[in-house]
Amino acid sequence: MLTNYLEKVYAGFLGMNIGIRLGAPVEPTIWSYERIYKTYGDIRGYVKEYKNFAADDDANGPVYFLRALLDDAVDRPLTPQDVARAWLNYAREGLGMFWWGGYGRSTEHTAYLNLKHGIPAPQSGSIAQNGKIIAEQIGGQIFIDTWGLVNPCNPKRAADYGQAAASVSHDGDGVWGARFMCAAIAKAFETGDVMEIVAAGLAEIPEDSTYHKVCDAVLDFYKKHPEDWRACYQMLVADWGYDKYQGVCHIIPNAGVCMMALAYGQGNFCRTIEIATMAGWDTDCNAGNVGTIMGVACGMEGLPRHYLDPINDGIVCSGISGYLNIIDIPSFCREVAMLGYRLNQEPMPEDLRNAYRPGEIYFDFELPGSTHNIRVSDSFLCRVTHSTKKAYRGTGSLEILMDRMLRGQNCKVFYKPFYIRQDFSDERYSPVFTPTVYPGMTVSMKLCLDQWNGNETPAVAPYIRTCSDKVDHVQGYIKLQQDKWIDVTFTIPDTNGDMIDEVGFLLESYTPKDKTLGVVYLDEFCISGKTAYTIDMAKQHNDFAAITPFSLDHGAWDLYGGTLNLMRCEPSFAYTGHYYAADYVCSAPVTPLNGTSHLLIARAQGAMRCYAGGLGSEGKLVLMKNDFGFQTLAECAFDWQPNQTYQITLTCKGNHISLQVDGVDYLQVEDDSFRYGMYGCGSLETGRTAFGNFAYRDL
Repeated sequence: MLTNYLEKVYAGFLGMNIGIRLGAPVEPTIWSYERIYKTYGDIRGYVKEYKNFAADDDANGPVYFLRALLDDAVDRPLTPQDVARAWLNYAREGLGMFWWGGYGRSTEHTAYLNLKHGIPAPQSGSIAQNGKIIAEQIGGQIFIDTWGLVNPCNPKRAADYGQAAASVSHDGDGVWGARFMCAAIAKAFETGDVMEIVAAGLAEIPEDSTYHKVCDAVLDFYKKHPEDWRACYQMLVADWGYDKYQGVCHIIPNAGVCMMALAYGQGNFCRTIEIATMAGWDTDCNAGNVGTIMGVACGMEGLPRHYLDPINDGIVCSGISGYLNIIDIPSFCREVAMLGYRLNQEPMPEDLRNAYRPGEIYFDFELPGSTHNIRVSDSFLCRVTHSTKKAYRGTGSLEILMDRMLRGQNCKVFYKPFYIRQDFSDERYSPVFTPTVYPGMTVSMKLCLDQWNGNETPAVAPYIRTCSDKVDHVQGYIKLQQDKWIDVTFTIPDTNGDMIDEVGFLLESYTPKDKTLGVVYLDEFCISGKTAYTIDMAKQHNDFAAITPFSLDHGAWDLYGGTLNLMRCEPSFAYTGHYYAADYVCSAPVTPLNGTSHLLIARAQGAMRCYAGGLGSEGKLVLMKNDFGFQTLAECAFDWQPNQTYQITLTCKGNHISLQVDGVDYLQVEDDSFRYGMYGCGSLETGRTAFGNFAYRDL
C-alpha cells in the first residue's frame, strides 16, 4: 500500500467537496453556461459564501453507500444487493439523500421504490426494468467516488466496485460512467499525469459505448485546440448537448464536461474544477467528480487555502442518522483508508489503527492542513490554522492566533456537535442532526502557550453552549503556561433536557496595558465516555421538516403539550442518539391515543435494523427485531388502555434485550443481531401516539 495513502484519500475527499461547494450555487436549470459567464466571468474561487454548506446528494451517496462494506460485504466481495440494502437502510424515504423527483422521472427515486417493492439489484436499476432514458441519467457516476478511494492503484477492482454500486439505480452508459470515474480515481493514486489517468478510466469501459465516444471526441478536440476550453464546450453543445439526450440530467453531456475539465485543466486542481463549474449543466456533480480525481492526483499541496478554508474539515449529510450526518473529514477519511487496507488485505499502520475511533471525538491534527472543523467566535481577535511548529504528540497541532487582545476580551474556540436550521443559509437536501456529545462525557485537550507580547498570561475556561437558549455554561478559568503543554479536562454538565451545540474553551486576555499577542497550540482534543441525559420535548422545535433532535422517517410528527406526537397510516419511526451506543437504557412515557403499536426502538442502525418494544396489538406487549423486516421475538398479555400513559423502558446489555413497563420487567430475549445503534420511537400500524420526555443512560 502507498505510504501516503491516507493523505491521498484526504486530498481526494476534500477535492470532491470543494468541487461540490463550488458548483452547487450555479446548478441548472436556473443557471446556464451563458448566465454563469455573464454573472461571474472567469471563476477563480467560490461564488457564494455559506454560514455552513448544507447537505448535498453528491456527498450523501459516497458517504452512506460505502457503508455496505461495514454492514454486509465485510469479508467477501461487494455485490449490488449489498449496496441496495444500504440505500434502504440509510435513506429517509422522500427526504434527503438524493433527489426524490418521482417514479419514472428521478432515477434514484425510481430505483428506491423498486427496491422497496422487492425488486432486487441490479434489476432495480436496469434498462429492462426502467428503460434506457432513466437508466442513463447522471447518478451512475456521482455517488461512487469513495469506491475509487478504497481501491488505490487498482483501476479494475475500483471499476468493478463502482459498477456494482451504480447498478442499483443505473445501467448502460450510467454504469460505464461509474466504472470510468472509479478507475480514474484509483489510477490517480499512482500518477499525476491526467492523460494516464483518463486512459485508465477509458480502459475499463467498452470502446463502442457512447460514454467512450464522447470522451474520445473531447480528447480529439483538445489535441487540436489545447488552449480553448470554451470552443470545446461549444463542440459539446453542438454534438453532444442536452437536446440529444432525454431525461432530466443525462450522463453523456456531463461526461463530456468532465473529460473537458480534466483535459483543459492540464493537471491543475483549481482550473479543473473551475472549468467543470463554468461549463454549466450539472455543475456540482461534474466539479465534484473531477475534484476527487484531481484531489488524489495533486495531493494536499495542490489544494489552495482559499478553497480549503471554508470547508474547514467539516461537511454535513442527510441520511437517516443525525449522528452520522455530522462529518469530521479527517475521521471519515481514516474510516475510508481502513476499508482500503482491508480490501487490499494489508494490515493497517499502527498510527491509523490508534487514531480510528468510531464513536469518539478524537482530533489529533496529524493530517496535513487539518483543522477538524474547530472554529472561533470572533475572527477579528483569533484565527485558527494547522501547524507543524509544535505538537504534543506526532507532528501536527492547531495554532490559535491571539491577535492583540485587550484585558477582558475573550474568544471562544470550539467544536460544533449539533446544528439547527438557523446555522445554514439554505435547506439543500434537508439534513437532520443528533448531537455527537452529551452530558457526562469527558472532554480533554492539550494546550501550549507561545506568548509574544503582554505582561500577563492569558487563561482558558472550558465551556459548553446549550442549543435552545444559547447560554454558555463556563467552567473555571485555568492559566496557560509559556512553552509548556497543560492538560485541560472537564465533564460535560447536565443540560436539563437541552442539546449541546458548542464544546470548547474561552480564551481570555488578562494583560492590563499591553495587548496580548501570541499563539496557543491545541492538540489531542477528545470527547468520550458514558453519558446520562434527558430530552425535554418542551425545549425542542420543528426544524428541517423534522423535530430536534430526531430524524423522522414517515408519519406526521408534531410537538404539543410537552410531548412528541405521531400520527401515521404506515410504519413510522423517529431516531436519535449516538449511532455507536452499545449497552444502555432508554425510556419514555408513552400514551396510546388511537390504534395499536406504540413502540420504543433501540440499537437502531438505520431504517431496516433495530430492536423495538412496547404496546403491541390490543392486550399485548411485544418485543421485536427489524432485520429488513419485523419479526416478533417475545410477547405477553398486558391490558393496556387508550389515553393512559405508560413508562416504557428498553434495556440493552450484551445480547440481552428487555422490556419494562412502569418499572416492572415483562419481556426479555437473547439476540446478538445488533450490538449498537440509535434509539427512538414509532409504530407499525395506523394510529396516534404521544411520547413524553426521553431518558437515556449508558450502562
